[in-house]
Amino acid sequence: MSDDYLARIGTTIKEARHRAGLSQADLATKLETSQSAVARIEAGGQNLTLDSLARISEALDTELVALTRTSSGGAVHLKVEGGRRLSGAIDVKTSKNAAVALLCASLLNKGTTTLRNLARIEEVNRILEVLDSIGVKTRWLPGSSDLEIIPPERINLDAMDEEAARRTRTVIMFLGPLLHEFDSFRLPYAGGCDLGTRTVEPHMTSLTHFGLDVEATHGWYEAKVVGQGSQDKTFVLTERGDTVTENALMAAARHPGRTTIRNASPNYMVQDLCFFLEKLGVRVEGIGTTTLVVTGVSEIDVDVEYSPSEDPIEAMSLIAAAVVTKSEITICRSPIEFLEIELATLTGMGMQYSLSEEYLAHNGRTRLVDITTHPGPLKASIDKIHPMPFPGLNIDNLPFFALIASCAEGTTTIHDWVYDNRAIYLTELNKIGGRVTLMDPHRVLVEGPVRWRANEVTCPPALRPGVVVLLAMLAAPGTSYLRNVYVINRGYEDLAERLNALGASVQPFRDIG
Repeated sequence: MSDDYLARIGTTIKEARHRAGLSQADLATKLETSQSAVARIEAGGQNLTLDSLARISEALDTELVALTRTSSGGAVHLKVEGGRRLSGAIDVKTSKNAAVALLCASLLNKGTTTLRNLARIEEVNRILEVLDSIGVKTRWLPGSSDLEIIPPERINLDAMDEEAARRTRTVIMFLGPLLHEFDSFRLPYAGGCDLGTRTVEPHMTSLTHFGLDVEATHGWYEAKVVGQGSQDKTFVLTERGDTVTENALMAAARHPGRTTIRNASPNYMVQDLCFFLEKLGVRVEGIGTTTLVVTGVSEIDVDVEYSPSEDPIEAMSLIAAAVVTKSEITICRSPIEFLEIELATLTGMGMQYSLSEEYLAHNGRTRLVDITTHPGPLKASIDKIHPMPFPGLNIDNLPFFALIASCAEGTTTIHDWVYDNRAIYLTELNKIGGRVTLMDPHRVLVEGPVRWRANEVTCPPALRPGVVVLLAMLAAPGTSYLRNVYVINRGYEDLAERLNALGASVQPFRDIG
């Protein structure tokens, strides 16, 4: 067994031990060996037989490795023992989409930025790799999910970690901050979820108002700043997109004068960015509306702390988990303003739930509630379910309605008019008992109720459809396997562990071989 495999196995065992809440001494006792032997195993310094691996798996009550050769190499998979009811309470984590916007916005600040309770997810890790590579110092404060960000005197874009940058679409939101730092620069093409064609033209159009000219060539965005024009400016976004609005906001933040942005997204991550910009000394009027007026400042050098609000998409994921498993759970710290249409739609389908009194998030602005689900029969939605810009039903929440519709009596039409491919991924539910018919690349018919069945499925290459398949597996009696779940880890922190705290059985493992 090679040193590389031993190191990978050791890391896997260490992670599983931590999840089990065991010390090295505890595991040594279970294995009837010494603590030093466990330490050697976890450090990759101990040869292991198949029997040894089996004994360690049994001691940790998890399937550590599957000794087969697969194309996914060291990918992480999930083993799901389905058919269990969930119970208890769970806190919603802070927003993925706010986190990535705030990390990009930290490039506007010459002082120290501390982001509190940040989501520790793979998407954040990729951005941190990019930031670290260009000279930004980042560190997680001890014993917390608080991130400290200290910029360099001069950003070194030539040293950018290109591989990390190409694995996240967030890199396109570097354009807004960097146009204030360089006369010319280039960024790698953006990556992220496979959701079909996602044009970046609205970004380019909005940023031309700040003098940014971008040419896409040979896998790079080649950017030049040709002059920012007059101080006061007004323009209309050609797309009411979240990241498009955020890029325009960051460009406006350090543009002296008043910038009026019309057809802006008022969505949750945009609001968090606006609140953060206000902490930096930028004036933003019209937060929560489609017209934002930004009074920028030419230089920002302040030490600032900010805590983003909770993630409404994660809250919707947990609501769907409760529905599909017919469970009563309490989803704490749910941002109600960004779930009202979703809850109204569920009410129309017959879902019962109760809400706590409202209280404020740590940012002091976003309204939160605790949502308690009450299991009961559902009926198909009379109208088709489709997304709209906020305050409509969130596009990222739409896939969860395919799962919920599978639990309802009747036929529901789900219309994803935004993305070219994502509706196709919803047909993966058929592999575990769903009845989803693809009408065209944007529409599916969902029949319910269904009887879920265990199966082995490769995770769809898009975040929310991947979670939808996982949640369906929670309801499928027997053992299911969800292969290569990196895309889920892009957007959810410790999802398996947190579902297990509610009574689920979801165990991560890797293929070694």
